[in-house]
Amino acid sequence: QVHVVESGGGSVQAGGSMTLSCTASGVTYRAGAMAWFRRAPGKEREEVAAIDFDGNTEYPDSMKGRFTISQPKKNSANLQMNNLNPEDTAMYYCVTAQVSVYADLATFEAFGHWGQGTQVTVSS
Repeated sequence: QVHVVESGGGSVQAGGSMTLSCTASGVTYRAGAMAWFRRAPGKEREEVAAIDFDGNTEYPDSMKGRFTISQPKKNSANLQMNNLNPEDTAMYYCVTAQVSVYADLATFEAFGHWGQGTQVTVSS
């Protein structure tokens, strides 16, 4: 049974930084990817960043520059967020799956193991 746990969310003022952490346990596949998605109020879930087990990363164009994903250890993924603004307020979710780092949301939803999410609130 794969279990995914996120941590590190909270409140921050605009312009600030925050790091989210994610750890997956029970993973038995040797190739795959971990990713961070977010869902803002009234919006659909969107990808923030992904990293595969070899350390290759993928960012949607809208997320390049302020977000950095890293893999501090096996089956973990950190998300460094800089220069945050109120539009970054959302529930952030971590997912692990036996998929390519280029997999889209639908693929991660079909094959992924998701955490419960961690709330990030950015105040102006």
